[in-house]
Amino acid sequence: MNWKDYMITLLPELSIIAIIVLLLLIKIGSDGWQKDRFLYFINALLLLNFIAGLFIQPEGHLFHEMYKATRLTNIEKSILNGGVLLISLQSFSWLKLHKHAEEFYMLMLSSLLGMFFMISSNNLLQFYLGLELSTIPLAAICNFDLDKRQSSESAMKLILNSAFSSGLLLMGISLIYGATGSLNFSEIIPKLENSTLLLFAFVLVTSGFGFKISAVPFHLWTADVYQGAPVAVTSYLSVISKGSLFFVFTSVLYSLFRPLSNDWYPVICLLAVLTMVIGNLFALRQTNIKRLLAFSSIAQAGFILVGISANSVTGLSAVVYFILVYIFSNLGAFGVVSIISSYTGRETLIDYRGLYKTNPLLAWVLAISLFSLAGIPPTAGFFGKFFLLIAGAAKDNYALIIIAALNMVVSLYYYLVVVKTIFLHGDESPIEKLPVPILSRIALLICVAGMVALGLLGNVYDFIQSVCSNF
Repeated sequence: MNWKDYMITLLPELSIIAIIVLLLLIKIGSDGWQKDRFLYFINALLLLNFIAGLFIQPEGHLFHEMYKATRLTNIEKSILNGGVLLISLQSFSWLKLHKHAEEFYMLMLSSLLGMFFMISSNNLLQFYLGLELSTIPLAAICNFDLDKRQSSESAMKLILNSAFSSGLLLMGISLIYGATGSLNFSEIIPKLENSTLLLFAFVLVTSGFGFKISAVPFHLWTADVYQGAPVAVTSYLSVISKGSLFFVFTSVLYSLFRPLSNDWYPVICLLAVLTMVIGNLFALRQTNIKRLLAFSSIAQAGFILVGISANSVTGLSAVVYFILVYIFSNLGAFGVVSIISSYTGRETLIDYRGLYKTNPLLAWVLAISLFSLAGIPPTAGFFGKFFLLIAGAAKDNYALIIIAALNMVVSLYYYLVVVKTIFLHGDESPIEKLPVPILSRIALLICVAGMVALGLLGNVYDFIQSVCSNF
C-alpha cells in the first residue's frame, strides 16, 4: 500500500490531528484572536471535518491489520463528528467567556482521536491505547470551570474511576493474551474456548466497559462527575464518550467474544435490568437538572444493553440507530441547560419554573428532547427504543422486554415532571429572557429537526441495517 492509500484510509484521524496542530500553532504563534472570530473559525473547521467524513468513506486495513476501516466504522465516526460539532455550536456562549477556549478544543479533539482509534481497533493493544487517549484529556476538561471546587472534584473522581476501570480492562487483556498468545482479534477468535480463564477475562473486560458506559453497579461516579463538570463537558461525556464506548463494546462482543455468546448473554441481560431500574429510580429523586439527566443517561444505557443482548445484525443496527437518535435528543436537552447555566448559573429544577413565559424557544426544545428521551411518538426516541426492544425480543426473553417496557413508563414520569415545571408552574421571578447566540440557535434547531426527521424517515434505519449486515 502506497502513502496515498495510507493517507486516505487514515483520513478521519489525520483530519483531527491537523485541526489539533493548527490550534496549537494558533495558541503559541499569535497574540490571541478575538474570541468570536476564533469560535467561528473552529466551528467552520469542525463542519468541514464532518462533511469530509460523510463523503470520503475509506476502507482497508493498516499496520498488520491492527487498524481497520469499514463502512460501519466510517458511519460511527461520522456520527461522533456530528455530535462534537453540535456540542461546539451549543457551547458558544460559555466558551466566549472562557479564556482557555483553544485548550478546550485541543483536549476535546484529542479525546475524540482516541475514540476513533478505539473504533477502528482490530488489536487489543491499539484498543487500550485508544481508550487511554480518549480518557485522560476528559479529566482535564472536566476541571475547566477553574473557579469552582465542584469541577476539580469532578475531574478527580473521573480520573480515579477511569484508572480503576482501565486496570480491570488491562488485566482482562493480559489474561486473553496469556490464554491465546495473540492480541489480534482475527487470531484470538479461533482460539477462544469455554475455559475458566477466558470467562474470567471476559468478566474483567466487561467490568472495565461497565465503568465507562455507566452500567450498574459501576455507575456511582456518573452523577457527581456530570454535575461538577461544565455543561459542555457533561454533554460530551453523556453522548460522545458513551456512544463511542457502546460502538466498541458491541464490536468486541459481536466479534472477539462471539464464541462465548451463550455465556455472556445472561450477564448482559442482568446488567441491562439493573441499569434500567437503578437509573430510573434514582432519577425520580433528583432536583438538579444535570443530575437528573445523568441518571437518565444511565437508564438509557440499560436500554442499549437490551439491544446488544440480541447478538445479531438487528441488534447492532438498533444500537447504532439509537445512539444517533440519542445524540440529537440528549444534546437538545443539554444545549438548553448549557445556555441557561452559562448566563445565569442556575441548574436546579425549580429554577426552570415558568421558563416558557420568558424563553419559549428553549422551553420547546427542552420539551421535545425530553419527549424523545422518554420514547414518545412521533419523535425518533420512540423508534429507537422500539428497535432495541424488537432486537432484544429475538431471544424470546419476554421477561427482559416487559421489564424494559415498565421502565419506559417510570422514565416518562420524571421527564414529564420537568415539562410540567417549564409550562404549567408559574413563578414570580422566572429565568429572564436570555440572548441565544446564532450558532447555539442553529444547533438547537438541528437537534429538533433530527429528532423529528429520524422518527419520520425509515430510510435512515434501513441504511444503517444495510451497513451493519456486512459487519
